[in-house]
Formats: sequence, C-alpha cells, structure tokens
Amino acid sequence: MIVGIDVAKDKHNAFFGTATGKTFFKRLVFENTSEGFERLLIQTDAGKIQHNLKKTVFGLEPTANYHKPLAEFLIKCGHTVVLVSGVAVKRKRELLDGRWDKHDTKDSANVTNLISQGKCLFYEYPPMALRELRSPLSLKIKIKETRAWIESTYSKPSSSHLLSRAGQIFWPIGI
Repeated sequence: MIVGIDVAKDKHNAFFGTATGKTFFKRLVFENTSEGFERLLIQTDAGKIQHNLKKTVFGLEPTANYHKPLAEFLIKCGHTVVLVSGVAVKRKRELLDGRWDKHDTKDSANVTNLISQGKCLFYEYPPMALRELRSPLSLKIKIKETRAWIESTYSKPSSSHLLSRAGQIFWPIGI
C-alpha cells in the first residue's frame, strides 16, 4: 500500500492506493498531532487487513518543517517514509488536469502516483548521536559565515580613514 500525504501546518490529507493505480481510500484528513498520526496508522492497518497487503510506504510532500514530526513518528513505528518534491507534485497537477490551483486531495493522490513511479527520495533519519552533532556543527558554520562577513565589512578602509592617513603622511603633525 502507498499512502500519499499532502503535508500542511495544522491538517494533513492522505490518499491510499497501490503501485498499480488501485485506489483504496481517497481522502483522510488528520491533525498534525500524535492523535492524528495514530488515526492515520489505524486507517492504514485497516486498509492493509481489508486488502490483504503486507507493506506500506508513506510518501510526504514536505512543507517547511511541518513534515518532520509525522516522518519521525512513522519511522519510529518501523514504517518506510519517502519524500516527493513539491515541484514535481505541482507539475504533475498541471499535466493531469490543466489546473494551476492547489487542491490538497488531488495533491495527495499525485504524491501516491509519483511514488509508484519511483520519483521519490528516502527520508533521512540518522542515529541520535549524529543528530546531536548537527546543531553544534551548523552553529559553527554560521559563526564562521558571520565572522567572514564582519571581517569583510569592517576591515576595508573607508575613504575618510584613507584621507586621515594621507594627512599624517604628507603633513606630519607638529610642523
């Protein structure tokens, strides 16, 4: 079973289907909370039992950082999570029905279809030790970038500074 999810800030839309294009459940709207995530898993388990399926792949169209809690929840529960580019979903929407408008239900179906075509990336969820290293490393990079900016901005001599130095060289003080 492939579950395509259009991620949003407060509520997500899910579409349940297969790699062969069969649709099981067109629309499930669930909250971006642990209760909402449990509701998604209950619906997924029911669909797997009803259609005698063994594996599930959850595909997310990431929006800002709103996909991270859901993705991490699903990975901790032992599920496979993949990401589908929002640009790919938008272009597929334009190709299929010629519309430019955003429609969450259709987008979740497009996510499912793109996953069935293999147009997705596996979600990166490194071990805790590596995740703990990322914050200090990104802080170190940010500090270096800020330091380079400060040095380049304030170490260049200004024209007034050059003129004052020129006066000291050509007209020494005390003459």
